[in-house]
Amino acid sequence: MAFTHRFDPTVLREYDIRGIVGRTLHEADAFAIGRCFGSIVARDGATTVMVGYDGRLSSPALEARLVDGLKACGLEVVRVGRGPTPMLYYAAATMPNGGAVMLTGSHNPPDYNGFKMILKGKPYFGARITEIGRMAAAGDVVPEAPGSDRSVDVSADYLARLMADWDGGDRRLNVVWDNGNGAAGEVLQRLVRSLPGNHTVLFPEIDGRFPNHHPDPTVPKNLEHLIAEVRRRGADVGVAFDGDADRIGVVDDTGEMMFGDQLLVVLARDVLKTHPGATIIADVKASQVLFDEVARAGGVPLMWKTGHSLIKAKMAEIGCPLAGEMSGHVFFADRWYGFDDALYAAIRLLGIVARMSGPLSAVRAALPHVVNTPELRFDCDDARKFGVIEEVAARLKSAGAKLSDIDGVRVQTDDGWWLLRASNTQAVLVARCEASTPAGLQRLQTALATQLQTSGLAAPDFSGANAGH
Repeated sequence: MAFTHRFDPTVLREYDIRGIVGRTLHEADAFAIGRCFGSIVARDGATTVMVGYDGRLSSPALEARLVDGLKACGLEVVRVGRGPTPMLYYAAATMPNGGAVMLTGSHNPPDYNGFKMILKGKPYFGARITEIGRMAAAGDVVPEAPGSDRSVDVSADYLARLMADWDGGDRRLNVVWDNGNGAAGEVLQRLVRSLPGNHTVLFPEIDGRFPNHHPDPTVPKNLEHLIAEVRRRGADVGVAFDGDADRIGVVDDTGEMMFGDQLLVVLARDVLKTHPGATIIADVKASQVLFDEVARAGGVPLMWKTGHSLIKAKMAEIGCPLAGEMSGHVFFADRWYGFDDALYAAIRLLGIVARMSGPLSAVRAALPHVVNTPELRFDCDDARKFGVIEEVAARLKSAGAKLSDIDGVRVQTDDGWWLLRASNTQAVLVARCEASTPAGLQRLQTALATQLQTSGLAAPDFSGANAGH
């Protein structure tokens, strides 16, 4: 019988395919993704696809159907099994293949799952994901042919490669890790046995129900266990991962959270010692402090669009050694492969801390102090959100405002900056403001609210503002 399939329209996202298992995402969808993505790989002349999956309860069954769909295209499927997303990325970067698919719900709630794809070593995203929906609906796939699959354990090679870049010498750091019951658990426990120092791993068991806290290390509430343990043990640093370990959260020796842009300052200073004058990329949500500190360290800061696939593509285009996002994605091309890997970022950070003469908290405290809002997300209809951005940008340009429109609008004033952008994955607008003084922050918030009201939208709730950063 000829193959055709229709996806729930909400699952085909900008950066991946993602949905609620049993409601918007089903095993039949996994087969269809394999059948369509496998056809793209096969038409490209390749014969092998690599597959991995995370620790969610739905992942084994979805992975099996994904593999069936890929095999139906006549492909050989190399199954790396359960583990963190960057372990699959590593396998795809170091072994022959035409593509790779990671089955993961990342940092989403337990009933979510999804698919991240790589084609010929590059992220597969944007309009290409929409193309999978078109192919499935039209039955535009290669003729069915018998394929094969085999399992490969890449964990030992991945761990050895991580340790090959350890550059902290023999200093015995005291480190607390929060796996958050995520997919890195088994690999992480083996990694810490290879590192010098004292290591405590919280919630190492892989459990897709995430019984201890939600697996998103950028939300302060999710770091409460880590902060308490760092303070209790007098640790040098605390490290947390999201559900599939492609995003990192960091807590310094005083138990204070380091934001993604603050972490990138620390990493960038180190990378720029061996790559003077290099470009360092950060997304539009990052603090102006980061861009200024990169320039001060002799680098060229580049503000770019939010989204791990977009950042990776830009890095490859310009040959950038390091990039990062506020969301905790950190991308090393310096000595690494250019993909987001929280385990690798942790290794590099610990190496830096081990070589420091003082504590990590001193580095954070020495950064220029600013006041800012957290990332403010508020509902806006999908059909309206990009129109709002266009209206705001047009008004600001006609008023002669100093702005960047690389991803939404980021407006620079004497007080600081404010950002308004449309989410690529949800029916929301995202806003952020940052100033050098509380009064300046208030003025930025008023300017942002005025623009939203002019476009017929209510201002977001600024009650979480004025957090020092």
